[in-house]
Amino acid sequence: MEGTDVRAAIAKVAASGELNRLILSKAGSSARYRKEVIERIESGWKAERFTETQAFHETAPETALVALAAGDAEKYGFRQIDVRRADGVQFVILVSKKGRAVVRRSKATAAASSAPAPHNREKNYLIREGEPIAPLVDMGVFTAEGKVVRSMYDKFRQINRFLEVINDDCKSLATDGPLRIIDFGCGKSYLTFVVYHYFAEILKRPVEIVGLDLKRDVIEKCSAAARRYGYDGLRFEVGDIADYAPPFRPDIVMTLHACDTATDFALANAVNWGARLIFSVPCCQHELNAQIKSDRLALLTRYGLIKERFSALLTDAVRANVLEYRGYRTQLLEFIEMEHTPKNILIRAVKRPEGAKSPSAERAIAEFGADPTIYRLLVTGREK
Repeated sequence: MEGTDVRAAIAKVAASGELNRLILSKAGSSARYRKEVIERIESGWKAERFTETQAFHETAPETALVALAAGDAEKYGFRQIDVRRADGVQFVILVSKKGRAVVRRSKATAAASSAPAPHNREKNYLIREGEPIAPLVDMGVFTAEGKVVRSMYDKFRQINRFLEVINDDCKSLATDGPLRIIDFGCGKSYLTFVVYHYFAEILKRPVEIVGLDLKRDVIEKCSAAARRYGYDGLRFEVGDIADYAPPFRPDIVMTLHACDTATDFALANAVNWGARLIFSVPCCQHELNAQIKSDRLALLTRYGLIKERFSALLTDAVRANVLEYRGYRTQLLEFIEMEHTPKNILIRAVKRPEGAKSPSAERAIAEFGADPTIYRLLVTGREK
């Protein structure tokens, strides 16, 4: 491709196929950020900008990718953009000092292939290759013949890992009627569709699922897909996690990658509705990072990067403790290997018949001067 401006170069690559990740790098020595990673998430895009000691996060809608990437490349002086499509094809955009951009096909491109690595063939997955499951084909995880696209094996393993966790707890979950599930912040509903397919089509177990999201255009697309797949027990609604009124008492509440305190409102609703199972994979967590400080433990709060990571761990520890207090046996599990994503903690909570336990998070909260949303919602009863 001949030299052009950065915006046109990114738009050209984006038009060639669905993109998964962009890595912006090679900024000048005086640049504010040394690297930026823009990744697809269920609700659009997530940008992580890195200094030497800190990481800053921003989310953007699906339609904002070109403006986001091009704007940051120009603003922060990035000279190279590595782009990966969903099918594994990779490009490199090189930017000159005058802002002219050239697109090259990367030599690192991994051709999409149905041939899995040996260790993948040995795993007994709940969702297996060989059947062209419509949602997985549309996601680009499966080929039309039902084979896993090599570049999507991480997503394939992630889907199966989530199903394994749910399946273990649902085996003995007796219900009066269909299994009822609420999925908060469903986004494009990759896992929602697969969970429905697994229970309804593979296990032949009656199931009703409602996917909830704020974006009307996303909900309309998901609803059309559910009709196309013939998933009669799956529907989608536009709504806010904080004040949603469900059409039924859910047996299971899922919340995957709900940003910051949206996870807390989802967990609080699940508890207040008496959900018997809760599965949550938190996303970005800013609340405590802006609050915590400690003279005695300044070693954990002095450095931006350490403080950010510690804040995320403290947030999930408090969430797990509060769920225990409200009557759930709670575990924090590795959702997917850390090498694939740093957002790899899954909160699994199972309602206990014996009721609640005493809270034990007060000392940590007091030590760091924090006021977590989940604690206000489910322990003290304060909204602010």
